[in-house]
Amino acid sequence: MPALMSAAIDRKFEQTLAALINSGEPQIIQGGRKGVEKESLRVTPGGRIAQTPHPAALGSALTNDNITTDFSEALIELVSPTFKTSWELLQYLLDLHQFVYQHMGDELLWATSMPSRIDSDADIPIAQFGRSNIGRMKTAYRSGLANRYGRMMQAISGVHYNYSFPVNMWDPWADLMQSRERGQHFISDRYFHLLRNYRRHGWLVLYLFGVSPVVCNSFLRGRNVTLPRLSNDTSYEPYATSLRMSDLGYRNRNQAGLSVSVNSLDEYVRDLSRAVTTVHPPYEQLGVEVGGEWRQLNANILQIENEYYSFIRPKRVARSGERPTKALLRAGVEYVEVRALDVSAFDPVGVNQNKLRFLEVFLTMCLMKDSPPIATWEHEVLDANHLTVARRGREPGLTLQRDGRAVPMNTWARELIDSMQGIAEIFDQGDRVRPYQAALAVQAAKVQDVDRTPSARMLRELESTGESFFDLALRMSRLHKEYFLALYPPNVERQTEFKAAADESLRAQAAIEAADRLSFEQYLADYSAP
Repeated sequence: MPALMSAAIDRKFEQTLAALINSGEPQIIQGGRKGVEKESLRVTPGGRIAQTPHPAALGSALTNDNITTDFSEALIELVSPTFKTSWELLQYLLDLHQFVYQHMGDELLWATSMPSRIDSDADIPIAQFGRSNIGRMKTAYRSGLANRYGRMMQAISGVHYNYSFPVNMWDPWADLMQSRERGQHFISDRYFHLLRNYRRHGWLVLYLFGVSPVVCNSFLRGRNVTLPRLSNDTSYEPYATSLRMSDLGYRNRNQAGLSVSVNSLDEYVRDLSRAVTTVHPPYEQLGVEVGGEWRQLNANILQIENEYYSFIRPKRVARSGERPTKALLRAGVEYVEVRALDVSAFDPVGVNQNKLRFLEVFLTMCLMKDSPPIATWEHEVLDANHLTVARRGREPGLTLQRDGRAVPMNTWARELIDSMQGIAEIFDQGDRVRPYQAALAVQAAKVQDVDRTPSARMLRELESTGESFFDLALRMSRLHKEYFLALYPPNVERQTEFKAAADESLRAQAAIEAADRLSFEQYLADYSAP
């Protein structure tokens, strides 16, 4: 029965793809908006986490839309606007990196997801956002993360890929699906359709793009974990693809019992709302405000919705002071945020066009494939598939669970990539270079030959050079800085735009601080109000 179910689902997908191709306007899927958020630790020339404040020349981390900080004062986050083409997005990221490097003095951006050598949590400074209520809230939230999970986990970097389908696609898509629904309710429903399929198939992203099979030994200090040693300073999993996305990284045990449904917008909001309003006794024992120090925003399972770590999120741009769940309830899903990408040491901006084009095709496949609701018992199975690929994705003969039976991972991966071929051809219509089919071919080669994966390349590089992970990452960080500073001529117009935005962000932070009238306690109460 399970095998018949899979076959039926595949036939339905083929019928949907054929209907799109025969519709006379398959190009409705072209031109989706894509953006990137890329995190990097600022480090000293010797590779240690920088203890300096966020550079003033980069503007205010609170109010600069393009250059901010994540958990740590040293963890820079570069945020692009959205673009219709991947090359425009990559060019923007390149220009933004160039601007940042021009204002960092002798510091570097760490070139990998897993952090540099760290002696203790005290080496990881928590981000500061000024004296406004919103700024204090951001810092208190990060104190909560530090107290709940430890600072080391929060020093991991990643790349988030934001994607929305073309607005004018949805009505024709509803016709294609023979749906009577139109408008935002239909759009949100289809995005949740995609989210469920990402839960089923997203392990493929870890296999193809994971590039964190190794860590500095210091990352494991104080943890009940033993990994094989690659060298005196480096630990690794022999077949890992992404330790960042494993239970050693973001998939921490503290959230292991938290289940958030993606079967519908209402269920998603219900589960997250319950988590941000339910007291968790171990966090209650930490205390919230103790002696004037905010140890966390509250003692709930989640302080705020963003604390829940998932491989992919439904998103809506929120209004000022609006909670993410309230924004979703107000206006529905606007785009999805894929959070499973490692920072690639082999790409100066952390990503490349082949990766971005593949993700666009992959998300479209997730939209098109049949996507029944995920049963409660299935969550554990789907999470286990992701964890298995993160820790053992290159293991010969590896199997995953599908429809209640073990399936060879590479067989399943080939099926998925084969099913994307027709979608890539549609994206390539009107382009003789066929970049989407080329991007798909690059990924197919990784499935055919595991040595082509970036995680295998990382280990091969370490073995051939004899370097430790720290030495390799530091070398690549220095090379990236040299690359950006040597780029000539710079995009003067864009560099001027970045400087103006940085200057304006400093004025904006000052204005927010001057306008505050509420006490911090009242501000938090208002933010948390139903």
